[in-house]
Amino acid sequence: MSDPSAGYYQHHLFFCCNRRDATAARPCCAAHGAERVRAYAKERIKALGCNGPGQVRINMAGCLDRCELGPVLVVYPEGVWYRYLDEEDIDEIIEEHIGKGRPVERLRLP
Repeated sequence: MSDPSAGYYQHHLFFCCNRRDATAARPCCAAHGAERVRAYAKERIKALGCNGPGQVRINMAGCLDRCELGPVLVVYPEGVWYRYLDEEDIDEIIEEHIGKGRPVERLRLP
């Protein structure tokens, strides 16, 4: 998984963890468990030994402005956007996209 020529991180996953007031007209990813699932992804990558420079970084992002489709995350450098529901979806993204370089089409956003 490690390729120093690919940049500081081979893959950088940004999880929208935006939190809006309950009275807001728009939904938010945090209300759909984004913080919990982000923490899970971070621990999973760490357990696989894939975290750190030249490998994978999991980050929290503010609003990515696609909350109506959420919860969402985006994987760079590919710029692939995903909608996920739970930890099983994250496991599939980690295994297929991060591990094998194949985006998970069923979770991919246009």
